[in-house]
Amino acid sequence: MSKRDYYEVLGVDRNATKQEIKKAYRRLARKYHPDVNKSPDAEEKFKEVKEAYEVLSNDEKRAQYDRFGHAGPQTGTDGFGGFGAEDFTGFGDIFDMFFGGGRRKDPNAPRQGADIQYTMTLEFEEAIFGKETEISVPQEETCQTCNGSGAKPGTSPQTCHYCHGTGQINTEQTTPFGRIVNRRVCHHCHGTGKIILEKCQTCHGTGKVKKHKRIKISIPAGIDDGQQIRIAGKGEPGINGGPPGDLYVIIRVKEHEFFKRDGDDIFLEIPITFSQAALGDEIEVPTVHGKVAFKIPAGTQTGKTFRLRNKGVPNVRGYGQGDQYVKVRVVTPTNLTEEQKELFRKLHELSDKEPLNENEDSFFARFKKAFKLD
Repeated sequence: MSKRDYYEVLGVDRNATKQEIKKAYRRLARKYHPDVNKSPDAEEKFKEVKEAYEVLSNDEKRAQYDRFGHAGPQTGTDGFGGFGAEDFTGFGDIFDMFFGGGRRKDPNAPRQGADIQYTMTLEFEEAIFGKETEISVPQEETCQTCNGSGAKPGTSPQTCHYCHGTGQINTEQTTPFGRIVNRRVCHHCHGTGKIILEKCQTCHGTGKVKKHKRIKISIPAGIDDGQQIRIAGKGEPGINGGPPGDLYVIIRVKEHEFFKRDGDDIFLEIPITFSQAALGDEIEVPTVHGKVAFKIPAGTQTGKTFRLRNKGVPNVRGYGQGDQYVKVRVVTPTNLTEEQKELFRKLHELSDKEPLNENEDSFFARFKKAFKLD
């Protein structure tokens, strides 16, 4: 006597969930349990229900049953447990068994949604201090008209009668080596196991629609050009109940006209006059945190660099704060008036007559010594 189909025994569809299978088993087990049902065939039906549940509630046994039926890949013992020469599933599966390849993916298995990448451009100061903002991201959402089924409201997808809901079609061929079963994706339902007779007019049968979704994001202080922010679960929705993908925000930072950034440090070049360099002066130095009073010492040479502690960029991971480095550039005056020219002539005469300090360790002093310009 041939066995009934296990799905038929439990009264569930071939793509039924574990919860649906468990629920059907409990209902039938109570109905046919010999202690409750005194019918002559109750015990036999109870055993049949139990056997069906033991196979369909086990992922591996269910997968083998879906592929091979009751016969299973025979080993000379019970089904669902090995490999024999009577039943192969095509040359691809033979190579899988011998060389460690994986099984074909179930087209109806839950899959994570795709990740989304979004590029955001920030002003120089925005990257340093961070900001709270919103972005508009195009992404797919479940169609509200059909609730994701893809079918016209009032209708529902039908089980594909070509593959009986499995999403795959088997073709058998008898060879000298035994019976070979070739399994391919059903081209009628494209592996979904369902056929939509009347498509939803909103999503045209896809079950999803494109929309722009506004997402709030927090830009951390100190983020730099080229870095990215990952926002979990804000990508494309999952497939077949799978988890959604992630959103990756790629940061681009505009260059500043005067400030230059290197890691957590900021560099700035400031111009000063000859008199400020020679006599010293107190000036205001701009920083991203505001203006800072700074004393230029007398005799400062062009190219001299000063350090302003903690006036740089806060570390994006919270490890302190960078510094600002100020490079001095002595500006040569142009378009001098006659009075200014006369003053420079006098200064030149005085400087030319002033004896060079032998111990002076300046570039100009060393230069004059090297080339004997005294």
